[in-house]
Amino acid sequence: MPIEQLKNIVDYGVIGLLVFLSFIVVAFAIERVLFFRSLKLEHYTSKTKLELDLSSHLSTIASIGTNAPYIGLLGTVLAIIITFYIIGEQGDNINAGEIMKNLALALKATAAGLLVAIPATAIYNALLTKVDRILATWDIAQESR
Repeated sequence: MPIEQLKNIVDYGVIGLLVFLSFIVVAFAIERVLFFRSLKLEHYTSKTKLELDLSSHLSTIASIGTNAPYIGLLGTVLAIIITFYIIGEQGDNINAGEIMKNLALALKATAAGLLVAIPATAIYNALLTKVDRILATWDIAQESR
């Protein structure tokens, strides 16, 4: 397999996976917001059932936020390995400009991982805060009964 194809597989595979994960985060966040808006606390007699319904998909969002930087870092490490392979192939005819360009492009995977992780973590924290407030509201309603 030519090295250029391998570079494209690493690039598009890692970046593609991160884009896919960002779509999952957005979809689950929208679903959670819509669920929270339509929630009727009076339909719940058990706090455990309420907590289960409120926290659905939150662990997935948290996992994506936690692991996206590692996926990006994996892409960067693989791209740097490929760059070292290119250096080895060039022998004495090393083109420093080409090597620096490949190393700079290798870092885009890490940047993409951070671009997915930072919003995912912020979304997770915002949704978790909303869950805590809803549970507190439910507790207050139960005390007044």
